[in-house]
Amino acid sequence: MTAVDERRMTELFENLEVPEGIKIELLRGEIVMMAGPDLVHNLIIEEVLDQIPRRKWHRLQTQDIDILSETSEPQPDLVVLEREVTPDSGRLMPSAAVTMLVEVVSRTSVQRDYLLKRSIYAAGRVPVYLIIDPVMGQCVLLTEPAGSGDEADYAVQRITKFGDPVPLPLLDVELATGEFGTLKGVRPHRLP
Repeated sequence: MTAVDERRMTELFENLEVPEGIKIELLRGEIVMMAGPDLVHNLIIEEVLDQIPRRKWHRLQTQDIDILSETSEPQPDLVVLEREVTPDSGRLMPSAAVTMLVEVVSRTSVQRDYLLKRSIYAAGRVPVYLIIDPVMGQCVLLTEPAGSGDEADYAVQRITKFGDPVPLPLLDVELATGEFGTLKGVRPHRLP
């Protein structure tokens, strides 16, 4: 894709009118639309929010992220950043200000959450990417981003089954996962 095509896609994305209940993201130059989340998804996000101390951290649910090295404006399920580094305003949060991004896997987001967003968030140098997977009943904690573009990835991966705590040292939190629900009737996937 040429630079002109990327600018047009970004402009189109920023001016697109989206029906209520639809989530939209720009991921490496492609516009992706999704239906609203499942109740299991929302309850998991609520559990995570309750465990991250509000006094030190902003915990944002509908925040677009600006990945400067990418033609991407993802909207993660949860954005965590220190209160001291928060910009005054703006639709796009610079990825450099973010400490952790969280995605909760849905029936249709497996490939995006495990592969595409993993690479995009690593390219944006987001220190911690947490994938919470109610299909497989596990959390995948990714740290130490390295590389650029399609080759970007996280050097460290830790998989924890629901019920076991997930250590989040950068947040000084041990995330309890015992209350995380699972999606019933969904065929297990083979990722990661």
